[in-house]
Amino acid sequence: MTAPEDTSDALSSTDALPLRAQALLLDMDGTLIDSGPSVERAWNTLLHEYDTDLEFGHAQHGRPARQVLAELMPALSAAELDDAHARIERLEIADVDSIVTLPGTQRLLRELDAAAQQLGRDTWAIVTSCTRPLFAARWGTTGLPEPAQLVTADQVERGKPDPSPYLLGAERLGVRPMASIVLEDSVGGLRSGADAGARTVAVTSTTPASELSPLADALVTSLDDLEILVDGEDLLLVRRGS
Repeated sequence: MTAPEDTSDALSSTDALPLRAQALLLDMDGTLIDSGPSVERAWNTLLHEYDTDLEFGHAQHGRPARQVLAELMPALSAAELDDAHARIERLEIADVDSIVTLPGTQRLLRELDAAAQQLGRDTWAIVTSCTRPLFAARWGTTGLPEPAQLVTADQVERGKPDPSPYLLGAERLGVRPMASIVLEDSVGGLRSGADAGARTVAVTSTTPASELSPLADALVTSLDDLEILVDGEDLLLVRRGS
């Protein structure tokens, strides 16, 4: 995972926590799990195979592969784009052994599931730019609980940074988008969440805090900084130890 720049100034200037919501909408890669080395190996292999001098960087994180391919290699025909997308999918699915769960993920999901039991309704969904098969390959290595609801890139016409994925995530949980909180590590993901009407919390794991701060209501270095409480019929997302 790419080390972000110093976050002290951004963290001190961007902090709306605690935040009240009915549900959390969680990005996966870079937020819940660290798939960064796998992603970069797969993409740099593909870009080398296509005889380019391009390298995959943090600006491409958090967006559907097909969109990234079209941007990086605009000369590809529709058929060539299909072939490249199938190839990157195979490369990424084959390289999941190095994936690790990020700090705080397991605890936060336990707290969300406990809140769901108390409230009698689903409290979280994963909204990812992976396809369904790639999600299954990565999530299956973690031992983490299955999400209450799931939105993958192949379930929407337009992926992040378009708001469609987070709008669908809120719909599947039966909540208004503005009653949800999006947790994200990328600029594209934060734009998607903010444009859907949700409050946003940025995790500074893959992208410099200075790029995330303008799009986030709060910044944290990892999910270990956060805690879920139940207040009446709502969730409270608070800074741990505050």
